[in-house]
Amino acid sequence: MGRSRGGLTTKIHALVDAEGLPIVLKLTEGQAHDGRSAADMLASVTAGAILLADRAYDSNALREDLAARGAWANVRAMPQRLNPPPFSPFLYRYRNLVERFFNKLKHFRAVATRYDKLPENYLASVKLASIRIWLRFNESVT
Repeated sequence: MGRSRGGLTTKIHALVDAEGLPIVLKLTEGQAHDGRSAADMLASVTAGAILLADRAYDSNALREDLAARGAWANVRAMPQRLNPPPFSPFLYRYRNLVERFFNKLKHFRAVATRYDKLPENYLASVKLASIRIWLRFNESVT
């Protein structure tokens, strides 16, 4: 739990696949920087994968770690970078799958309004909502 002037805050970090389905979920304090939580979340990224992330994940250490594992980071560079790394705007358009996942997650009232006070309980409700999203995607139509 993070504390700010507005009260307790929490960020949900998600790694989704090419279908927009969650693979890894994590909670951090609201005031924590996004890039600090990336190292342990991105351990599941394998060789040949492309990571699409926003500017908060733009760091040389993250790019080197992914390159060592055979993956490529298509992350928009921060504006103050002198030598921006290669970036594909075409591929970056598919980052909206993450935003779509968060929009689906907000349909669950317990996640959107955050009734749980303990981070473990809140993460459990986020994971339950994610399971329902997975089940909806894999639902049989026959």
